Amino acid sequence: MLISKCRHLICSRGVSAQYRLHQRQSSSALLTRPTRRSLLTLAIETSCDDTSVAILEKYDSSPQSSVQPSFRPSACLHFNEKVTADNSQFRGVHPLVSLDSHQTNLGELVNKALITLPAPSEPASPVITIRLPGHAPILKRKPDFISVTRGPGMRSSLSTGIDTAKGLAVAWQIPLVGVNHMQAHALTPRLVSALEPTAPSTPAQPSFPFLSLLVSGGHTLLVHSQSLTTHRILAKTSNIAIGDALDKIARSVLPSDILSTSGEIMYGRLLEDLVFPPEKDRQYAYSAPLRRADELERKMTRWGWGLGIPLAETRSGSKSKSMEFSFTGLETSCRRIMSNKSGEIDVEERRELGKEAMRVAFEHLASRVVMALQTMKTNSTSKKEIDTLVISGGVASNGFLKT
Repeated sequence: MLISKCRHLICSRGVSAQYRLHQRQSSSALLTRPTRRSLLTLAIETSCDDTSVAILEKYDSSPQSSVQPSFRPSACLHFNEKVTADNSQFRGVHPLVSLDSHQTNLGELVNKALITLPAPSEPASPVITIRLPGHAPILKRKPDFISVTRGPGMRSSLSTGIDTAKGLAVAWQIPLVGVNHMQAHALTPRLVSALEPTAPSTPAQPSFPFLSLLVSGGHTLLVHSQSLTTHRILAKTSNIAIGDALDKIARSVLPSDILSTSGEIMYGRLLEDLVFPPEKDRQYAYSAPLRRADELERKMTRWGWGLGIPLAETRSGSKSKSMEFSFTGLETSCRRIMSNKSGEIDVEERRELGKEAMRVAFEHLASRVVMALQTMKTNSTSKKEIDTLVISGGVASNGFLKT
C-alpha cells in the first residue's frame, strides 16, 4: 500500500509525559542561559470533558555560542495539567457533567499554572503579582497573550474556557487568540519537536507539507497541511466519527461485567484490551491487503457472520472511491450481530467481532490516505513529495491502528 511510502508516521495524542518530564528536569538549566527573546502564553482547553491549562514559552532564536553549537529546545512547557470529568455513570460524555467539571476545576488549574510562570527576565518586563495564602506576594512575568480553544467542541464546555480566557485577557490587557481544535491536533507534533533540544536554526518537524489523519470521538478528518495557517480538508466523515463508532461497538461487544466494573468511559480502549490483552504483549499479527479487491472483500468467520466494508457495497458502487469516511453501517452491523445471538456469547467470538470491527474501520481510514496520496502524486506540481503522515486524536493511541 502507498501508505508505506510515508517515511515518517507520527502518532500523537498530545504532548506526552516524557516531554513534560524533560522540561521539568531542564528548567533549572534554562534559568542560567543567556536571555532570549520569547513569547509566553497561558493556554486553556475545554472543548469536551477535559479541563486543560498550559504555560508555553516559544523562543525567538537560540543564543549563539563561539565555542560550540547550542543544542537547546526552541520552546519550554512550564505547566501542562488536565482534569477529566467523571462521566462513568452515563457511559459517555454528558454535557452537563462536563460543564460542571470545567466550572469546578478551571480556576484551580489556572491558579496552579500562574505559580509556574517564569520570573521577569528584565527589569522592564511586564509583571503580575501572585498572592498565595500564607506567602509573600510573588512577581511573575506577564503572559504576552492568552490562547483558548474556540472550537469545534461542545458549546457549553467551550464557553467556560472562552469566558475565563476573556476575563484574563481583559484583566491583564493582553491579546486573546482563539485556536481551532483540529488545527492544534495537526500541529501538535511540531510542538513536540520544538520541545526537544536541537541545533540552532533547526526547523520544527515534521516539515511542510504533510498529511494529518485526525481521529477522535468527535471528528474524523484527513487534512493536507501546507503551512502553520494553511490546511485543506481532503476527507471527512459523512456521519459519525470513528471514535464514537468504536465506543458504541465496544458497548455492544464487551461483556457486561467489564462494562459495569471498569469505571472507564473510553470504551474503545477497553475493546482493544479485550481483543489484544496487555498481559499477552498485544500480538496484533496483521498483514495489509495487497490488492484493492482484497480490501473490499467481506471476510466471513466460522460463526457465520462477516462485516461489510464501509462505502464498498453501495448499489452503484460509486461510493467505494469517494473521499469520505462512514462508520454508521459498521456500528449497526456489529450491534445486529450481537442482538441476533441467542444465549450467552463466548469471549472468543466477542474478541473476533471486536478485532474485525477495528480492522475494517482502520483499513477504511488507510484506504482514503492511499487514495489521497495517489491523487496528489498525479496532480502535484510541487517539487516536495508528501513523506509524513501525522495520526492525531484519541484513537491514535490504538496499537492496532499503528500496526
